[in-house]
Amino acid sequence: MDILTTNREQIIESIKTLPEESLMELTNFVDYLRHKATEKQPSKSSANFLLSVASLGNSAEKDVSERDEEILANEVDPIRGWGLSLDEQV
Repeated sequence: MDILTTNREQIIESIKTLPEESLMELTNFVDYLRHKATEKQPSKSSANFLLSVASLGNSAEKDVSERDEEILANEVDPIRGWGLSLDEQV
């Protein structure tokens, strides 16, 4: 008998010893495993498409991590916080 058949038989014997209350949970778990095994992995082209749409890495700012406080200080109004300044409001 091969290992796969032995494993299947062990699983079947283990299932037979489970209480009735656990069978629904087992069914859900088996469905999850089946779904995971058949789920299509995202292709590389779709990942590249998402990166191009998001324009990651195309910022004109250089060394942003070094200047984060300076950038935020220029972006946040000390009184109003985040939002449009008076001359930008419609």
